Amino acid sequence: MQELFSIYYPKNNDALFTGRRLLIATKHKKEMVLSPLLEAALGVHCFTDDRLDTDLLGTFTGEIERLDDPLATARKKCEWGMELTGCNLAVASEGSFGAHPSLVFVPGNDELVLLVDKKNNIEILGRSVSTETNFSGALVSNLDELKDFARRVQFPSHALIVRAAEKDNTGITKGINDWPQLERLVSGLIETRGSAFVETDMRALYNPSRMKVIGQACHQLTEKIASGCPQCNCPGFSVTEATPGLPCQLCGSPTRSALYYTYRCQRCLFEKKEEFPNKKQTEDPMYCDICNP
Repeated sequence: MQELFSIYYPKNNDALFTGRRLLIATKHKKEMVLSPLLEAALGVHCFTDDRLDTDLLGTFTGEIERLDDPLATARKKCEWGMELTGCNLAVASEGSFGAHPSLVFVPGNDELVLLVDKKNNIEILGRSVSTETNFSGALVSNLDELKDFARRVQFPSHALIVRAAEKDNTGITKGINDWPQLERLVSGLIETRGSAFVETDMRALYNPSRMKVIGQACHQLTEKIASGCPQCNCPGFSVTEATPGLPCQLCGSPTRSALYYTYRCQRCLFEKKEEFPNKKQTEDPMYCDICNP
């Protein structure tokens, strides 16, 4: 088994990708951040295709509902793109916005960057979760409220969306990045309806903060690709499970902090456990449910 897989996956994982064409499955200019990182790390030749309409899988503004979870959506983008172009190597990203998974009441941006390699039958995923997001929306009834909101969400470097009400998709205007247009649209709605709903445009090409997080997720992806399985050298050997139980420094009870990580290969299923992954053998009592209930 080990000999078979070591032949299939060269010792230098970059050799799996060097010189190949890689489709960036995007409609929103994500290649601006993804292509330089992937070309430098993998030696690929990145390209896009304008025929690929990823909005059909869902829009942030709700005109088209996203039916699948982020990973499945990113996978569909890759599959659609490869079918359309005949390419066997693709990367797609998908983002989610809302409450940060571990910080209560703090907005977060969760970005996935997925590589699908049909030639070698592998998938590798990079992820980054960040609090550096301007994700927000507000109902405004005068220009002072509009100016305050625009200032808070980094307008005009980050574009805005205007609509009559939060869930109203009729007459929605996206990609607004200059004040005269913003003032004109909002003033018109205030005059006719008494208020306007203004929100951040979370499409990557209109949101530099989001583009930065996509780049961070791509960086994690390239690090995973460089990590080969100790048994078969398949790229993407990474943490698949975190097992809690790190003992409390004060009372010795198991805490929710990770006692060890499990690494698993997606091809030969070889596993390796890393104890005390955060370089500490006990946890601070403030994170203990007994000492600090």
